[in-house]
Amino acid sequence: MPKDSSIKSVLIIGSGPIIIGQACEFDYAGSQAALSLKDEGIAVSIINSNPATIMTDKVIGDHIYLLPLTCESLEQILQEQKIDAVLPTMGGQTALNLCKEAEERGIWEKYHVRVIGVDVAAIEKTENREAFRQLMVDINVGVAKSKIANSFLEGKEAAQEIGFPLVIRPSYTLGGTGGGIVHKKEEFDAALSRGLQASPTHEVLVEQAVLGWKEFELELLRDSKDNVIIICSIENFDPMGVHTGDSITVAPAMTLSDRCYQDMRNQAIKMMRAIGNFAGGCNVQFSVNPADESIIAIEINPRVSRSSALASKATGYPIAKIAAKLAIGYNLDEVENQITKTTSAYFEPTLDYVIVKIPRWNFDKFKGANMELGLQMKSVGEVMAIGRTFIEALQKATQSLEIGRSGLGADGRQKRNLDEIMYGLEHPSWNRLFLIKDAMSMGVPLESIRKATRIDKWFLIQIQELVNLEIEIKRYSLKNIPKDFFLTLKQKGYSDIQISWLLGNVTEDEVYDRRKELGINRVYKMVDTCAAEFQAKTPYYYSTFEDENESIPSEKKKIIVLGSGPNRIGQGIEFDYSCVHGLMAAKEAGYESIMINCNPETVSTDFNMADKLYFEPVFWEHVREIIELEKPEGVIVQLGGQTALKMAEKLHALGIKIIGTSFDSMDIAEDRGRFSDLLKELDIPYPKYGVAENAEEAIEVAHHVGYPVLVRPSYVLGGQGMSIVINDEDLEKAVVKLLGDLPGNRVLIDHFLDRAEEAESDSICDGEDVHIIGLMEHIEPAGIHSGDSNAILPPFNLSKHVTDLMEEYTIKLAKAIEVRGLLNIQFAIKENVVYVIEANPRASRTVPFIAKAYDVPYINIATKIMLGANKLKDFKIERKLIGFAIKEPVFSYDKFPEVEKELGPEMKSTGEAIRFIKDLNDPYFVRLYKEKSMYLSK
Repeated sequence: MPKDSSIKSVLIIGSGPIIIGQACEFDYAGSQAALSLKDEGIAVSIINSNPATIMTDKVIGDHIYLLPLTCESLEQILQEQKIDAVLPTMGGQTALNLCKEAEERGIWEKYHVRVIGVDVAAIEKTENREAFRQLMVDINVGVAKSKIANSFLEGKEAAQEIGFPLVIRPSYTLGGTGGGIVHKKEEFDAALSRGLQASPTHEVLVEQAVLGWKEFELELLRDSKDNVIIICSIENFDPMGVHTGDSITVAPAMTLSDRCYQDMRNQAIKMMRAIGNFAGGCNVQFSVNPADESIIAIEINPRVSRSSALASKATGYPIAKIAAKLAIGYNLDEVENQITKTTSAYFEPTLDYVIVKIPRWNFDKFKGANMELGLQMKSVGEVMAIGRTFIEALQKATQSLEIGRSGLGADGRQKRNLDEIMYGLEHPSWNRLFLIKDAMSMGVPLESIRKATRIDKWFLIQIQELVNLEIEIKRYSLKNIPKDFFLTLKQKGYSDIQISWLLGNVTEDEVYDRRKELGINRVYKMVDTCAAEFQAKTPYYYSTFEDENESIPSEKKKIIVLGSGPNRIGQGIEFDYSCVHGLMAAKEAGYESIMINCNPETVSTDFNMADKLYFEPVFWEHVREIIELEKPEGVIVQLGGQTALKMAEKLHALGIKIIGTSFDSMDIAEDRGRFSDLLKELDIPYPKYGVAENAEEAIEVAHHVGYPVLVRPSYVLGGQGMSIVINDEDLEKAVVKLLGDLPGNRVLIDHFLDRAEEAESDSICDGEDVHIIGLMEHIEPAGIHSGDSNAILPPFNLSKHVTDLMEEYTIKLAKAIEVRGLLNIQFAIKENVVYVIEANPRASRTVPFIAKAYDVPYINIATKIMLGANKLKDFKIERKLIGFAIKEPVFSYDKFPEVEKELGPEMKSTGEAIRFIKDLNDPYFVRLYKEKSMYLSK
């Protein structure tokens, strides 16, 4: 059936601010769906309150509504515009719940809007735990023994009947919110109470726990003709008991027998057909008993999911894009295959490579958090790696995490305490993967590790092979290492820095040079989804060590944009927004744009966003070899947060051109001594400070600058490791901890301006002129990280004298640092004196927010200035804000009920929303301003 021509306008519901359990994978899906519908000539409106994402940008939708995700906001849009249909399957649980609420209130009916992409009845069948269980029984699909409970008494009865261990799953929640495993009777009451409160309908499923069973997911697509295809099978490395969002996952499934896979596939198709007549993407999760391969269904989600983003990037099959076309009536055989451009989308991808996803946690931000992983998701982001083998992809994924590891071990950071290691194997946390390798290195038998972790033996054998290779390498030195053995190490994913550590007494560069001498070079393979059966047209590559290189550099002028790696607190989706705009601007300026990034959740890693995408770790060795192959005009490091900036020094040392602000200029801003000397020279006030390399020096500095002091390491983002201390004892503890976590670093100690107001400026400088993008005033006082502060654009309470000084200092600094591109400056204001706290010559967290509030494409402008393609005077910049815009931080503390909700200099928010107010009498603003406090709880 061709597309439904009666649908001329569609409203896409977004997922709101980034929270744990619902991250930017939904913005990726929403962006892809919007572009897919626009291709069909359909007018696309988007509602989403998240300013940091590309989804809420004019390049994605025709009408963007940055409004709270409520029925009132929906009515406002439907009164303003004629909307024919609403697509709620791209915005996670938030969008489905809002769609369902609007249906119950009769809003869709009142405005004659059709719900497409899913049946509201299907949402009910899949999200209501009892309805889902009953449906599975009716269609003869296995499920765990369970009972529904709407009250404390019913829950207790269910537990008595099922027995322990058991699982509590609240209805209508996302990311396992409120769920948990209960091992013994004494823990049950508290867990049941938490589950009932977490469910919007106060309903939980009490279910038999199939701990240690294997977990699998299938990503499916279905059209209105009832054609169903399986896009991808995904196997969880971690067995049942760890939320799939916190599990390491592998695609395609590695340890499934063909018989079991066919059985699972048939059951998934049966489940999908049973939930109603909807067309679109669907995610089905199964559990398999390792003893006899019996299968039970865990859940089905009639929407795109976290795994859909992963499956799209893994296969190159754009699930959300095709799902949007199916939602407006097309069938699979009528839609073009985006990869080959010659066949239809009615095909199942075949992979001749392996994908590994590893979640990224931020437990360091939540002091006192329970770090054990369970049914409630705790990770804040994820990385994906592609390799020819599981082990190559696994090592590349660990290099992508940005936790200071050079691969899976072999980097001097292994644990040696056997009791600690064995405890970590039985109680999974963020580092269990590393502990498995450490246990093997210490001689713990493979079977003991399997019993402790219940991880399938096949995966453990792969890791054991690394341990064997590391024993063998001890026989060689760099001079006599045989070429074939060196090649084996590289094919197993070892980085040059790991090899240098294993050999001892040689540097990473020496290993790199020796490897090149031996002719062991990285080659690049294309992600083509058809295992090379058809010619692919997609410029999307991963590296490996083989003979043939499929990435042929063009003769065009090229620019490489370095991405920001995994989402984490302090470095979120706003940098992806900046990278996407950077790629577009580079193309518009006549360059071939090349993206390097490893985050599967983002739009910057969509296969058609850059002219060429390298899905690789943003890890020095990988970046260096891509630069050697492509020979770009230069590399943009300003848009990828601290991840990209950290590469600047190495790029500079090799003589690779950094686009925009030079390395030396960036270093002035990062090096506290040089920066303070500059401020002194420019006659700009700054808090007294000092630098220390140990606790004794720190105490001396603190006495000189005066308590309270702000203690922090240099070269970090998101306030990592920052604290405010008021005496010698606390200072000593803070410094010892910092230097333990970040050896070789120096500690900065600033006099803390207690009770000061805080503000910031963002600007663009082209070397001659400076344009102030925006000034923002924080509601919370100094001492609370800017990312955790509510910030108002433009300032509402600062005198003209103060704002004039902020502008004057911004212009002075931009010119003195010789900024080419973006600059963010943080200010503290006390007794009418404006102090500069820090300056960052890069894209900041706030530029996307200001760009949305003023409706000006600032990153596009800044990139063209970095490239030297334009000057500021070439642009006509008109701000379009009436009243004020508030940047509201959003926290995910509900995942860590045991953590104190206290704010300070280290950032804790996971995302943000934007709220527009006409004036300062707005009741929301009045309440916010009244509640401002030094230790604001959220």
